[in-house]
Amino acid sequence: MLNVPSTDIEGSVKQAVELEKAGCEIVRAAIPNMEAVKLIPAIKEKISIPLVADIHFDYRLAIAAAEAGIDKIRINPGNIGSMDRVKAVVKACRERNIPIRIGVNGGSLEKELLAKYGAPTAEALVESAMGHVRILEQCDFENIVISIKSSDVPTMIKAYRLCAETCNYPLHLGVTEAGTERMGLIKSSIGIGSLLCDGIGETIRVSLTDEPVKEIYAAKDILKAIGKSGGKKLRKVSEEEALPALLAEIEKL
Repeated sequence: MLNVPSTDIEGSVKQAVELEKAGCEIVRAAIPNMEAVKLIPAIKEKISIPLVADIHFDYRLAIAAAEAGIDKIRINPGNIGSMDRVKAVVKACRERNIPIRIGVNGGSLEKELLAKYGAPTAEALVESAMGHVRILEQCDFENIVISIKSSDVPTMIKAYRLCAETCNYPLHLGVTEAGTERMGLIKSSIGIGSLLCDGIGETIRVSLTDEPVKEIYAAKDILKAIGKSGGKKLRKVSEEEALPALLAEIEKL
């Protein structure tokens, strides 16, 4: 995930190039307004890996991003208004074979679900995600990726396991607001590593309060610790195999 302001196109392009050189396989950039859509062609001209647009609430930004050549859109259909708006986004994505990633976060769960469950529980996160999924399915759109992130590691693990039992859509793994480099890697190693060892997850992001390139190194260390590298199909790994390697990587910090 880029952390350069969207107004700084040159800086954003430079950071995206650095991430690809570090081994990043998918780059995500925030698109907060129409001016930021200019980032998409500028970045795609300089990198060869997919670019994801992170969009909140404004369906017009999703359509503009699709028209600008984005490779994936992260937007929650339940947050963008009427079904006509959802259908407009779906149409733009379907015409260009662009996946939509639904991103549910424990820190921004719907008020009605918080009232129902009393807290951002794993069950609440999955119910939220599947609610957004059903909206897209009603539009006959199934090119969907799901992420269900929490800063609480046990909740994150439970939510992804429950989601994997609920549907067959690809899952993007991550512990949100994981923290500084050391704590972020520890939390992400436990959360992401546990799920990968279960054979759950297609893509991952290690969220750190640091330079994004360090997220790539951390992600590569987690994959290395369980005997995997980017771009390979994950197999189920036993705890006996994975835990010693994960602990060894953490000890290096």
